[in-house]
Amino acid sequence: MNILVVNCGSSSLKYQLFDMPDERVLVKGNVEKIGAEDAIHGYKTDAHEGKDVKPILDHKEALRDVLAVLTSAELGILTSPADIDAIGHRVVHGGEQFALSTVINEEVTRAIRDTYDLAPLHNPANMQGIEAMEAVLPGVPQVAVFDTAFHQTMPKEHYLYPLPYVLYQRYKIRRYGFHGTSHRYVSSRVPHVVGKDLSRLKIISCHIGNGASLAAIENGRSVDTSMGMTPLEGVMMGTRSGDVDPSVLEFVIRKEGLSEEQLANMLNKHSGLYGVSGVTGDMRQIEEERSKGNARAALAFSMYEYRIRKYIGAYIAAMNGCDVLLFTAGVGENSATLRREICENLSYLGVLLDHEANEKGRGERIISKPDSTVTLCVIPTNEELMIARDTHGLVTGLQNRQNLPPMQ
Repeated sequence: MNILVVNCGSSSLKYQLFDMPDERVLVKGNVEKIGAEDAIHGYKTDAHEGKDVKPILDHKEALRDVLAVLTSAELGILTSPADIDAIGHRVVHGGEQFALSTVINEEVTRAIRDTYDLAPLHNPANMQGIEAMEAVLPGVPQVAVFDTAFHQTMPKEHYLYPLPYVLYQRYKIRRYGFHGTSHRYVSSRVPHVVGKDLSRLKIISCHIGNGASLAAIENGRSVDTSMGMTPLEGVMMGTRSGDVDPSVLEFVIRKEGLSEEQLANMLNKHSGLYGVSGVTGDMRQIEEERSKGNARAALAFSMYEYRIRKYIGAYIAAMNGCDVLLFTAGVGENSATLRREICENLSYLGVLLDHEANEKGRGERIISKPDSTVTLCVIPTNEELMIARDTHGLVTGLQNRQNLPPMQ
């Protein structure tokens, strides 16, 4: 079964085509600057890599261009768009309605639109992808996989804010959490990496990229996570502030005369590593500048490490222990320096880092010494594969319920 996984932003479209259930990636690509005359469509397979620059005015046109590449004689992957059996979509916010991935129908699209207030930057863009795909490939089953779904197992005392309860009743103001597809994937890999049953483990999952969140996962279920009603809460990130005293925001608005939009822009795009260092939100450049003696880059790094470590401590308290501490996503997978400094500052737990495995190893691996009281590991995330798996499972289940023959 050929499953196309799609992740739509407001002016971008990332995709991967999977051969399921073999989980083989046939092609992956990215369309950037949608709506511009010089949009860029890059794509690659095991044997071929290409890039086109052309006018692409909307997501429908972007998807048509994707289908043209997938069915091109040059790549030789598909003979026609009809060879695509299902589409899986990343949808950022599922609100309280969705604790699981789901086949998309009119009721589901209405529910996604109802969450626009909760994710105004993301869900409308995700819906653009769903609507564009329906226009380009009508009748092909589509599945929504929600970033928030994994965290719907949090207990109420963990997800509610200490605000007047009526605000939750009226507007569903609460912690939702994000990166759930990533946290679900990497935690599902823990038994394969450490050789222990997921249902008996207390895991702290550190998804550390340009956006970053931690999750406390007990017996395979999310019990807390650092992002909140929006992806702005939690640890310091590349360009996002993370946790800030709300009164600071009132103070800044008064002093700087900022509008609501300008304040949101400051917190989301001009804070975090970038805001403190004044140079960049990219951890690779922060580490390079730090090594050159850039004091503000060093400060940004120290703040970043400290705030992650502080959340780790909070989640150890929340679960009354920790069996596995794992690192994933761009920074978590690639910054041996950050992992080292976090783990060396957890020595009170009996954490013992294997420096060679941390610095020289690759891929899924344990990076703690055998006598460490907490198992440390690196697990590269694969959200696209998780979306493909959910889509395959739901679509084949739908076929079975309808007594249809399986797709070839």
